Amino acid sequence: LDHLSDHSPFRLEDTPTWDTNIETGIEWGVKLAEKDAELFGKSKNPKGFVVITDGQAWSGDVAIALADARRRKIPVNVVGVGTIGGGLIPEPARADGTTPPPSVQATLDRESLRQIAAAGGGEYFEIGHEPDRDVAFQIIESVRRRALASVETEAEESREERQCEEPSD
Repeated sequence: LDHLSDHSPFRLEDTPTWDTNIETGIEWGVKLAEKDAELFGKSKNPKGFVVITDGQAWSGDVAIALADARRRKIPVNVVGVGTIGGGLIPEPARADGTTPPPSVQATLDRESLRQIAAAGGGEYFEIGHEPDRDVAFQIIESVRRRALASVETEAEESREERQCEEPSD
């Protein structure tokens, strides 16, 4: 991961609340996939990203990062964590060692997360309704299924191109 960055892209100590920067996470994931291919060659294993978030306060231009991942045929699956009722997010300790009372309410934003998954060519999953292991298996199966569908689509397009190039009598 050394080639990605020396530190977080934003100073956490300057941010009064935690932030989910999906754009930066996907950009780093794409860089990692590119570096992996550069170092070890193209892998036959399907790739996929998993974003785990409550969907609150996501920043950045997520649409551009999602389009970039789709262009590279890397689906972005989203796992929602939290509840509709939400809960208070604990504040980090201050320099003097005291911890301020929580002030930010986090709630699960299912609709936004579903939109992100759809735009990223992936699926939406949620923690808490079934065992975590089952969710993990579903994500793996989703990535495999989408990779297989992509290979089949490419093969079909290649056949159609060859048929169009063949001279007719």
